[in-house]
Amino acid sequence: MQPITELARQVKLLIMDVDGVLTDGRIFITASGEELKAFNTLDGHGLKMLQSTGVQLAIITGRAAPGVAHRARGLGIDHYYEGVHDKRGVFAELLAKTGLQAGQCAYIGDDVVDLPVMSRVGFAVAVPDAPSFVRQHAHFVTGCQGGNGAVRELCELILQAQGNYERLMAAYLA
Repeated sequence: MQPITELARQVKLLIMDVDGVLTDGRIFITASGEELKAFNTLDGHGLKMLQSTGVQLAIITGRAAPGVAHRARGLGIDHYYEGVHDKRGVFAELLAKTGLQAGQCAYIGDDVVDLPVMSRVGFAVAVPDAPSFVRQHAHFVTGCQGGNGAVRELCELILQAQGNYERLMAAYLA
């Protein structure tokens, strides 16, 4: 198996699940039926930094929630797919749309519904609270939980592997 840094160096597209990855997996439902989710701002800034280096971003989520779509627009996510039951089909569509190869993609997920894509990308990532079966099929498991910095951790790993981290951090100290 290739070293993690080599897998991360190849990433041109980061694909993410939402519940349990960009959030902690809990869904709050108001009396009127509106879903509320909490997103971590550190993850958001990590995505913005990664995107500034030319890495494209995608979300493939099984649920359709207006709040998630709003967050995706706010982050400038390049490719957003909601209400998806066959993530494998959307992944094939993404490859065709971007012209990328599966080995140039990373996917971060937290459950078995993510495995059809995780098993096809060049860099499969799971969060630590994912079921053990999912973690066994990941190249890397983040130290941070979903919704608590896991995506930021992955973004920084990719930035470091691609030689962009130090330059980006230096800009904050200038």
